[in-house]
Amino acid sequence: MILVVAEQRAGVLNRATWEALVAAQLLAQQSGDAPIRIVVLGASDAVAQELAGAGVGDVLVLADAALETYTPDAYMMALAQAIPSLRPEFVLLPHTYQTRDFVPALAARLDKPLITDVTAVSGSTFTRPMFQGKLAAEVRPSGGPPCFVTCQIGAFRADRVQKGSAPSAVSRQPVAIDRAGIRQTPEAPFQEATQSVDLTQAARIVAVGRGIKSREQLPVAEALAKAMGAELAASRPICDSGWLPMERQIGSSGQTVAPKLYVALGISGAIQHLVGMKGSRTIVAINKDADAPIFEVADYGIVGDLFEIVPAIIAELEKK
Repeated sequence: MILVVAEQRAGVLNRATWEALVAAQLLAQQSGDAPIRIVVLGASDAVAQELAGAGVGDVLVLADAALETYTPDAYMMALAQAIPSLRPEFVLLPHTYQTRDFVPALAARLDKPLITDVTAVSGSTFTRPMFQGKLAAEVRPSGGPPCFVTCQIGAFRADRVQKGSAPSAVSRQPVAIDRAGIRQTPEAPFQEATQSVDLTQAARIVAVGRGIKSREQLPVAEALAKAMGAELAASRPICDSGWLPMERQIGSSGQTVAPKLYVALGISGAIQHLVGMKGSRTIVAINKDADAPIFEVADYGIVGDLFEIVPAIIAELEKK
C-alpha cells in the first residue's frame, strides 16, 4: 500500500498534494497496482471530501484538536502513531516548507529512510537533483518499509491525476497528542504576513531577471503581470539587489513553481533558476540574447528588447 499525506491549511488543500498523488499512482502502477490511501491531519471535512470525491483512494482523517493548527511536533506524533498500523510500503508527500519542517524528524523517529525532492519514479528507484540541479541521482531506499518520499513541486503534473468513477470512503482515527510534547508553534505573523505570497499556488507568473536593468523599470513587468492576472516573481540577482522581496525569488534557493503559464523577462536561464520553474506547463521567454539558455526550455521564445515587446503585449491584452 502507498500512503499519501495531504497538506492543508485552514481547510484549504495545497494543490501540491495532487502532484504527490500523481507520483503515487505512477509508483502504484509500477508496483503491481498497489492500493493508495490518503491521510489528512486535522478534522477538515472539506479537504477530506474533496480528496474522496476524486476517487483516488480511501481517505483517513487523523483527528485531534492539536492538529487543527500545524505544529511539527503534533504532526510528527500523529503520523508516528498511525503509520506503523497502516504498514505502507511508501509514504509520499509534496516537497513543501511544511514537509521539510517535520518529515525528517518523523523518519528519524521511525528509523526509516527518507528521499527528498524527487523528480521521477521508476519502480523502487527515485530520481532527485543534486548540486543545485547540475546532477541527477538515482536513489534506492534501504532499511525496510516504509520509505518516506517527498515530491518536487512541478515534477508531477497535478492535472494528470487519474480520478476514479466513484467517491472513495472516508474514515476517522483519533490519535493521542501529548500537549506537553509540542515544543514549537508557528507565530501569527509567519502564517498571516500580509505581504507573503505562495508562488507555488499561482496559475500564471511573470518573472524578471537582470534584463530589467534597474528597479525603476519594474513597473513594466508589474503592468504585464496585472494585465495577465499573474503573480510577479524574479531570479535571484533581482531579489539579492532588494528590488523585489526574497519571497518572490524562484530557483534552487527560492521557490519551486509549476504554473500554467510562466513568462520570463530578461532572464538568461542559469541552472539555479531553471530548476525552480522548468515544471511550468507553458514557458514564454523574452530576451535580447538569442543564445540565452532560457530558450532551451521555453515553449515560445521572442528575441528582442523587452521594453519594446512587453508594452505591445499589454496593449493587445487590454484590447480584449
